[in-house]
Formats: sequence, C-alpha cells, structure tokens
Amino acid sequence: MEHFNKYIKKYWKPFLAAVAFLTFEAACDLMQPTIMSKIVDVGVANKDMNYVLRLGGGMLLVTAMGAFAASMRNIISSKVSQKFGAELRLDLFKKVQGLSFDNIDNYEGASLVTRLTNDVNQVQIFVNGLMRIFVKAPLLCIGSLIMAARLNSKMSWILIVIVIIVGLIITMNMKIGYPFFKKVQKALDRVNSVIREYLSGVRVVKAFNRFDYEVNRFENTNEEFFKVSTKAMRVMAIFSPGITLTVNLGITAVLWLGGIRVSTGEMQAGEIIAFINYMTQILFSLMMISFVFTMFVRAKASAERISEVLKEENTMIHKESTVEETFVKGRIDFENVSFSYKGAAGEPAIKNISFTCMPGETVGIIGSTGSGKTTLINLIPRFYDATSGRVKVDGIDVKDIPIKNLREKIALVPQKSVLFTGTIEENISWGRENADFQEVIEAAKIANAHEFIEDKREKYNTIVGQGGVNFSGGQKQRIAIARALIKKAEILILDDSTSAVDASTEANIKEALKKYSKGLSTIIIAQKITSVADADKIIVLDDGEMVGIGSHKTLMNSCDVYQEIFKSQIGREMTGNE
Repeated sequence: MEHFNKYIKKYWKPFLAAVAFLTFEAACDLMQPTIMSKIVDVGVANKDMNYVLRLGGGMLLVTAMGAFAASMRNIISSKVSQKFGAELRLDLFKKVQGLSFDNIDNYEGASLVTRLTNDVNQVQIFVNGLMRIFVKAPLLCIGSLIMAARLNSKMSWILIVIVIIVGLIITMNMKIGYPFFKKVQKALDRVNSVIREYLSGVRVVKAFNRFDYEVNRFENTNEEFFKVSTKAMRVMAIFSPGITLTVNLGITAVLWLGGIRVSTGEMQAGEIIAFINYMTQILFSLMMISFVFTMFVRAKASAERISEVLKEENTMIHKESTVEETFVKGRIDFENVSFSYKGAAGEPAIKNISFTCMPGETVGIIGSTGSGKTTLINLIPRFYDATSGRVKVDGIDVKDIPIKNLREKIALVPQKSVLFTGTIEENISWGRENADFQEVIEAAKIANAHEFIEDKREKYNTIVGQGGVNFSGGQKQRIAIARALIKKAEILILDDSTSAVDASTEANIKEALKKYSKGLSTIIIAQKITSVADADKIIVLDDGEMVGIGSHKTLMNSCDVYQEIFKSQIGREMTGNE
C-alpha cells in the first residue's frame, strides 16, 4: 500500500480539516441526550418552564452548529475524494501507458479497465466515507460510552459488553468477507472481458448470426458474477442483523434494569431516556462501523489490485540521457537478433536474424502466417527488447537511445488499422500535432485517401466512429498510412498495411510512396509477393528464421520458400517466365 503514500502526503491537511469538522459534529450529537435528560429531570420534574426553554434553545443552537459542521465536512470530503480518485485514475493510466508490452501481456485488457474504473471507484468511496461517517462512527461509539458512564456508571457495563460482542462480530466479518470480495472483482473482470470481446467483434457476430451463442456466453459469465456477488453479500448480510440484535438486547436490558432502578429511586427517568439515546447512537455507530469494515474489505481488495499495477516494474530500461547524434539518419541494423516472448515455451519467435536497411532503401519482409514478421519489426521501436543480439538505429543500439527520441524517428502503420473518435483531419494530423491542413491533404493524396475523403459530405470533417466502424477496411488502412506519412519520420514501417485495398489502389499507393520515401528507410511487411516484389531487398522468414534475402529475381533462383509462396499466389504457369 506504499503506493498511496503520495496521496496521503498531498491530502492529509484537508483530510484532517474534514475530520475536525466531523469531530465537532459528533460532539454536538453527543451533547444532546445529556441536555435532554436535564430538561426532563430538572425542568419538567420541577415544572420550570424557563429552564426547559433555556436548555431547549441550547439544544437548537447545538443542532445548528452540528449541521454547519456536517455541511463543511461534506464539502471538504467530496472535493478531496473526487480529486484523489481522479488523480489515482490518471496515475494508473499513465503507469499502464508507460509499461512495456511484456508487462501489459501479464494482464487482460478487461482487467485493466476494471482496475481503472471499478477498483479506483471502490477506493475513492472508502476515502470519502472516512471523512464522512467512518471516523464519526467510532467517535460516537466511544463518546456515547463515556457520556453514559458519566450519567450512571453502574449501568455502563451493559454498553461495554455490547461493544465487545459487536467488536467480535465485526472481526469475523472482516476475516470471512475479504476473500469473497476478491472473487467478486475477478468475476467482474470476466464480465467486462466478454462485453469487450463482443463489442470489438460485433460485425462478425452479426455476419455469422451467433447472437444466441454470445447471449449464452454472457449469461454464463453474468450468472457466475451474480452467484459470487450473492454469496459475498449473503455472508456479509449475516453480520448486520447480528449487530442489530445484540444492541437491541442491550436496549432491552437498559429498560428492564433502569426501570427497576427508577422504581427504587436509584435513577431518574431523564437518565433512562439519555441512556436509550446513547444506546441508539451506539447502535448507529456500530452499524456504521460494520458498514465501514464491509467497505474496507472491498476497498482493500481493490487497492491491492491497483497496487499490483502500480508496483509493476517496467521490463524495459529507458535511457533518459540523450545520445550523440550521428550523420547516418534512418539506418537499421539487425545483428544476430533472437527473441522469445516472456513465459513462452519452445523455440524463440525470432532466431539469429541479421540484415541492414540503409537510408533510401526499401526492404520487404514476407513469410507465412506466424513466421515472425510483425515480431521482427516490433523490435525496432522497442515494443519488445531482443533476447540476444543487437538492434541498431542510426548505428546506435536502440537500448541506448531515449525511447521518445527513438520513436520520433519511426512512423508505423500497424497490421490492424486503429482509428480514433474524431474527424478524419484529426486522425491524420494525430501523426504530427503541429501539422497544417495542407500537409494533411498531401499525406492523404500519397496514401490514395484524398479522393474518397472528398466524396464524403463533410470531407475532412467527417466524424470517424469508434474504431472507424463507418469506414471500409481499405479506407481505414489508407487513413492510417496518411497518419504515418505526415509524421515525416526517418524510418517508415508498413505492416501489411495494404492488405484490404484492391490491386489498382495498392499500385497507386506504391508509386506515390516511391517519390515520398526517397532518403527514408522503408520496411514493408506483406502477405502478397506483389507488394514487395520491387523492393531493393526482400527478407524471407520461415518459422522465425531468415531463409532468404535478396531481390525478387535472386530469391526466385535461390530460395525454395519464396518460390513456394510465389507459386501459391501467382500460379505455377508463370514461374517459367521469371
């Protein structure tokens, strides 16, 4: 829980201010039963109306002062808890954003969403409660015991016995309830995971008409969440009536024994009324303490899940100091590079890869699905670090380049085109924050996107739906290419980025890229040979190994794997012409 120390240091002053107002409010509440007993035993018993009015006015003043303190406490507690929750959520988001892919792979996306939302909310509610009722409850409980003992010490043993019994019930509540609420949060993770998968694949669900399957899948997960939650609440529900029963038995004992003492003249009626009021306040405070510990159990489970992310040590070491600039801009070197995913068994995903891509050169990478193409290029911007060997950019090991500086040199079009909610212009200029509108148009023209954008009624102001749902696969790819081009980086990486466009559009894009990419190091990953056939050199991957490198013509004469790919895509009848 040491990760919460920074928030304690930041908010302890307003927290104590809220607690001070809360303490004053509790003191006002504690004074009222004693004043009431005086009114009954002195004013009413002696038929002294002036005394009754004087103390009655005092009660109203005390009540007004308590109400003012309560209002101030509410204002401070709401402000502090909301600011704390927002800051914790932001810090958690920044932490997730700064983690390496190795770290993020340890968590499901739905689990991280739950931690950022529900778990932070549970902790925020607990902090808010601490400044509102959680501190007030023990103050009222202890204060009521003291005030009751001052009224009649012989009767106060009843209250002490009640508090001890309730304390044991609350301890059992904590011990038994905590494991259940950990299970509840995990079950909620699974519900969020199913919802997330459905929403991301809703088109596939509709296309295959698998509504019933998805409904059943969600129903099963939701039912599991319902059962775990019900079980947790059922266990917790046993304790609240137990506390109420114990306190009510105490009230019964006070009435019974107090009645006997009043009849013998050992106590006055006003003291009995005050005792009952204090017992009611103790009931309220003990119920609140029980609720506090229920919330504490939930908040503790959530805080541990948040701490689990916050204490995650980044597997990737980031250099902060700048490195000396070199004259070679955009050169890429792979020197005997191998890579294995964390926790993966078997052969490495990449095995002993060596090649160089010079500025102005275009390198194509081809291979069957799962051959390691995307894994290979993920090592250039340091999404992962090579297990062995070295990856160099501008002649410097990427591990020695500050991560921000490294990624500023690289423009990447990922395999899956990702668009953000906003306009087309905003999505393209997202590649370079200070790009003007004319540069947006130029990038769109190179990516062969300008024409279809102009056909839209709102043109570049057309709103992009979540994930680009209102665009075809080819249109999304072209917008993503334009976003990469506007960055004007030294290295351009296209990861199967024209797979959804037709041959004519792909040819236009390639022709425009030839002019644009002069002086750039360009790496093109493709499934289709036609996409890389005119590259300066082509790397052929098979099961993580480089089985061929060279031009199209060279590989057609020397690489069996490349020949097989060519035959499967172009046709056996054309091989004789090569």
